[in-house]
Amino acid sequence: MKFVAKLALASIAVGLLVLGLKWAAYLVTGSIALYSDALESVINVATAIAAFLAVRLSAVPPDANHPYGHQKVEYLSAVVEGVLIVVAALAILRKAYFGLMDPHPFSAPLPGLALNVFASLINAAWCFVLMRYGRRHRSPALVADAKHLLSDVITSVGVVAGVILVVLTGWTPLDSIVAALVALNILWWGWSLMRESVGGLMDEAVSNEILSDIRLVISREAEGAIEAHDLRTRTAGPTVFIDFHLVVPGSMSVEESHDICDRIEAALKEEMNHAVITIHVEPEDKAKMGSGVPVL
Repeated sequence: MKFVAKLALASIAVGLLVLGLKWAAYLVTGSIALYSDALESVINVATAIAAFLAVRLSAVPPDANHPYGHQKVEYLSAVVEGVLIVVAALAILRKAYFGLMDPHPFSAPLPGLALNVFASLINAAWCFVLMRYGRRHRSPALVADAKHLLSDVITSVGVVAGVILVVLTGWTPLDSIVAALVALNILWWGWSLMRESVGGLMDEAVSNEILSDIRLVISREAEGAIEAHDLRTRTAGPTVFIDFHLVVPGSMSVEESHDICDRIEAALKEEMNHAVITIHVEPEDKAKMGSGVPVL
């Protein structure tokens, strides 16, 4: 987790650099569309700080008050990010409204566009890094930060295109219209982010693909048992919790059934680095033929 925390800390530095470049682009041009892009970068910095704190807190080992660990704090961080994104979108809509009421021509558009494009390239590169390692280390906070940066890159492309059109056509109200479109896009990303994070807080199950892998491992490694049933999963940050009942023959000793459980646990942990497995051993009269996981 130390590596993940370093990435989250680096995001703050990258966010501050990009914010400085985009704010300079707005000051140089006076463009409301570039203002909207700069304001989203303010949120980038705030969410990067939230992600860093979440990653640090989620790495704290389980204690008496939190026996299952602190991983869910990452989902809370992602919810906060979603809320901040929505607030930024509303602020941009307000600015766009007043811009439509009183449009102004640009000043020095080319230097401003150059600064904005350079900042967007930095964001795109860092988004790739965060998404790659966030998924590898199963960090919702880093993935959420990467998705926000991706939305920032996409909106920046639209902003630059809009500002270029304003320069070419001289129609200044388009600047505010582009800013409003940016705000609507940010609202959509913010809603999507909050929806995914709330799913994690509500103990959402793993994806069907991961569930199929879990069932395959159990089926392959449970030789000697009769079946496994009542399989349940949930996720909390990088940790996957797996819970199921393993039916064994009535004549099987405790030691033999324990060996099967150890074998299944080892295989599941090899498949998923962060897994917490709970297996309930039951006698054969508890079997649910046809509804459980068959043993190969």
